[in-house]
Amino acid sequence: MDWVFSAAVALVLLKLAAELWLAALNRAEVRRHAARAPEAVAAIMDEATYQKSVAYTLAKNRFGVGEEIFDTAVLIAVLASGMLPGLFTRVAAWGANGAAWPGALAILLAGLALSVPGLPFDWCAQFRLEAKFGFNQSTPGLWVADKFKGAALALVLGFPLLWALLSLVKWLGATWWLWGFALLFTFQLLMLVLYPKLILPLFNKLSPLPEGDLRARLMALAERTGFAARTIEVMDGSKRSGHSNAFFTGFGRFRRIVLYDTLLAQLTPEELEAVLAHEIGHYRRGHIPKMIALSAVTQLASLWAVAALAGSAWFNPAFGFREGDTAAAFLLAGLLGGAATFWLSPLTNRLSRKHEYEADAFARDALGGPVAMVGALRKLAQKNLTNLTPHPWFSGFYYSHPTMLEREAALNAKAG
Repeated sequence: MDWVFSAAVALVLLKLAAELWLAALNRAEVRRHAARAPEAVAAIMDEATYQKSVAYTLAKNRFGVGEEIFDTAVLIAVLASGMLPGLFTRVAAWGANGAAWPGALAILLAGLALSVPGLPFDWCAQFRLEAKFGFNQSTPGLWVADKFKGAALALVLGFPLLWALLSLVKWLGATWWLWGFALLFTFQLLMLVLYPKLILPLFNKLSPLPEGDLRARLMALAERTGFAARTIEVMDGSKRSGHSNAFFTGFGRFRRIVLYDTLLAQLTPEELEAVLAHEIGHYRRGHIPKMIALSAVTQLASLWAVAALAGSAWFNPAFGFREGDTAAAFLLAGLLGGAATFWLSPLTNRLSRKHEYEADAFARDALGGPVAMVGALRKLAQKNLTNLTPHPWFSGFYYSHPTMLEREAALNAKAG
């Protein structure tokens, strides 16, 4: 089975090569404009801010390259070492023959162990890179607490879900993946409702936007645009980062819009209206059910692939696992799947960018013009030190949102 292992390693290295190439293209493009900002960019950022954004972009690029090389080396070393089959064998000995829970536990323990080597990079990203450019607001204690909470959630939520999926294999045989999809998709829908209520508050404090002119203004906008909102919530994102954002979560009567407290501090009431209108636009244009449907198709295909790989005579043994071990196939698919799905990123991001354009247009129409939305986008670009001159291939491959210049051009074109 050496050819299977070699093919997997080749796919992982091919992904790394593509990432390094795209990163090099982006560095070259940023440096090409570093001495003097293009005219359109100069209208968005003053010279000092632009130079800081160039330095931030290049620093993140270099850091990301090092992290990708390290992560790839660790993955290949772990796959070649036989450590994972050894872990599965030891954990399997803890349970009765045929029990599903040891496989679920082995997957989670392997995932947690593989996350450990990357912790120094995560630390440096937060307390070196982000701190250098004035974004870090976290503390070492908060960072450590977040890691422990994340690990605990992985065990509390991941273990029963994996146990149920692996139990379906035992109970239903070859058709388990169809029922597994029903289980996984139901879990996803449930999490859309429970995440902002039960999980997000473990990390951040959510509070209703206080009574006052701003709340009245935003609630009036929500009513005017057909979004029945009981409340708009504010998240204390500033306790970790100076970056600002807003997001939409949930569906049906459980939908809600969350604004970062940093966003409230950075934008005018008119610009906050534009941001809210943009988020409402995602709801009114049906983007949420479309993305849920796409996720469902992806889940179904992934579970079928796991079932097919687990049932093959060549996949698991190539990495030292027992043939037919679905738990091992789940782990391997999780570790290697990104090397295959990476090449689909431009397609999924293209759909996401289409949705962003539509939400921008909705905001423009709701506010009677592009001025407020353009103003909000410009301020967010300034405050977040956004790269305004990415290489087109880099942005096409990685960006889920259009670039600042693309969004502004689209808004102004529609206005005309």
